[in-house]
Amino acid sequence: MKEIIEILQCAQAYLESLPEAPVPPSLADKPDLAQWIDHTLLKPEATAEQIKQLCDQAIEFGFYSVCVNPVFVPLASGLLSGTGVRVCSVVGFPLGASAATIKALEALDCVEKGATEIDMVMNIGALKGQAYGQVFNDIWMVREVTKRQNVVLKVILEMGLLSREEKIIACLLAEAAGADFVKTSTGFGYGGATVEDVDLMYRVVGRTTRVKAAGGIRTYEDAIKMIGAGASRLGTSAGVSILRSRSQSKEE
Repeated sequence: MKEIIEILQCAQAYLESLPEAPVPPSLADKPDLAQWIDHTLLKPEATAEQIKQLCDQAIEFGFYSVCVNPVFVPLASGLLSGTGVRVCSVVGFPLGASAATIKALEALDCVEKGATEIDMVMNIGALKGQAYGQVFNDIWMVREVTKRQNVVLKVILEMGLLSREEKIIACLLAEAAGADFVKTSTGFGYGGATVEDVDLMYRVVGRTTRVKAAGGIRTYEDAIKMIGAGASRLGTSAGVSILRSRSQSKEE
């Protein structure tokens, strides 16, 4: 595939010299920090009652969205209807090892039940095995679903499992397949978001594709560092404490 060859050539060039980063997002442009945050609960032991609490918090604090597992999309979309808080769900989570057809069906099911954003895990094994056409197709099939429904697609790259070259290639493949965002990690055991990874992702695709930092963002200081490095969205289960710590720092 000609496109894959061009991506690999571009990745090689970026390994030697990264492009300058575009002007990063800024709190000055969107001062309400809550509107940067996907308020997240993806633990396998999460209960319906905990999802209700998550949605209540999202309404109270004004988070951009809640991010929940697919089984909870109908509950969250019902609770949040008319509030302005969006519903995000995950596909192929957390391993990325489902067949592309299954990921597309899972995305469609989530969208039909009320999700307006999808965070999919790319096929990590295919990337590491250099099956780049398979990685592209994996993302593209989900993108076909989200594009028809005007739904945002974020691709989770699981940066902690990748070499620097693989990180660059993964970003470029996601961009070429039409992703709206590239996302650092699932937060499930392979390392979370780092400033260095966010900066790399933003330099590689930030002119066309946004960056979501997720995994281990626990403090207001963490959030500001990620935004400064190029993140347009933050995925965290600590959104309430982040906002409260920001308020306390302002008071002091």
